[in-house]
Amino acid sequence: MKTREKFQISAIVVLSLALVSLLIYLPSPESSDLTQTKSINQNLLNGASAVHNTQDISKSPKQYDDTYTRIYNQVNDSIVQVTSTITNTNSNIRINGNHLGENAVGLGSGFVYDNFGHIITNNHVVEGASSIEVTFNSGNSYPAKVIGTDAYNDIAVLEIADTANEVRKPLELADSSILMVGEPAIAIGNPFGLSNTMTTGIISQTGRLLPTQENGGFSIPDIIQTDAAINPGNSGGPLLDINGQVIGMNTAIQTKTGEFSGVGFAVPSNTISRIVPVLIQNGVYEHSWLGISGMDVTSKITSVLGLPENYKGVAIVNVIDDGPAKKAGLHEAAYNNRQEIKSADIITAIDGQPVKSMADIIYHISTKNVGDKVLLTINRDGKMIDLYVTLQGRPSA
Repeated sequence: MKTREKFQISAIVVLSLALVSLLIYLPSPESSDLTQTKSINQNLLNGASAVHNTQDISKSPKQYDDTYTRIYNQVNDSIVQVTSTITNTNSNIRINGNHLGENAVGLGSGFVYDNFGHIITNNHVVEGASSIEVTFNSGNSYPAKVIGTDAYNDIAVLEIADTANEVRKPLELADSSILMVGEPAIAIGNPFGLSNTMTTGIISQTGRLLPTQENGGFSIPDIIQTDAAINPGNSGGPLLDINGQVIGMNTAIQTKTGEFSGVGFAVPSNTISRIVPVLIQNGVYEHSWLGISGMDVTSKITSVLGLPENYKGVAIVNVIDDGPAKKAGLHEAAYNNRQEIKSADIITAIDGQPVKSMADIIYHISTKNVGDKVLLTINRDGKMIDLYVTLQGRPSA
């Protein structure tokens, strides 16, 4: 998410005045009551002194859990701002909803990956850039070049040659497969160009499927959902756990306004761990491909096909010609005159693992290499069959 937007920060200061009222009963002026009045006044003075002492105590240093402060200080020097300049005018490209103009400048975030000058960010932050600049917390800026990209997972690797004056502190990648809903999540980046901004939240869900309109419509699997505030400019920055380790890279938000509305998405650290070394070595990552499109089995499909209630699986809608699935003998759906499915192969398991949704298949295939074989368990007209499929590389978008 790149940003050129101007923004205005409005501060509302609310002054609260606390009024403490003391209701004092005043007796009639008689001799015996004067002594009582003096006693009451003395007690009030003692009470005022006690209140004064309490106020003094409240002025002592506040005690709080400094976990987030500690994490921020631990990782801040390893998080960078990525500034990309795009000089080619293209009316088909938009930045934050605006058509891309000549010499457009986009801002994103990134983080230090290793001790060799490699910075990780989102592919969409630097895609099409004619020049890229990386700025550290110290304020020092360095030109960078793209050495590898994976548009399918929105990952890019940058390289800065001269960082002798910077203390390189690579961030440690955690195991994102063990994340649990409700765990703390910390985002640090440059929303709206506000450098080194920290926001916090929780892991809202894992294993999300993030649809994309680019790259042939292939979805990004195993995405982390968080409610930590993510805005334009946060793209490419790290999502951290409570130990300051990277659990994901912030990449997208779900919004109708262009600003954060409580739903943010991050590419998981295990995907980064698997893909980035290949990008550094080869510049590209070849994704495996099954060659089908499908839909989750619904109650309507179970009714039409005579399947048991709450049957789980994926109905194969289309099988791509000359694709792996076609070569293995999978059948695509047949339709009646009302364009309703009347028959279809149902994938119920892949390599012995139950399939409940299309997301299960996409994630499993994403962990395989081109040339690997996968075993599909198919329900075809009520009969269970096993088919081996040899995966191919994805066709060009």
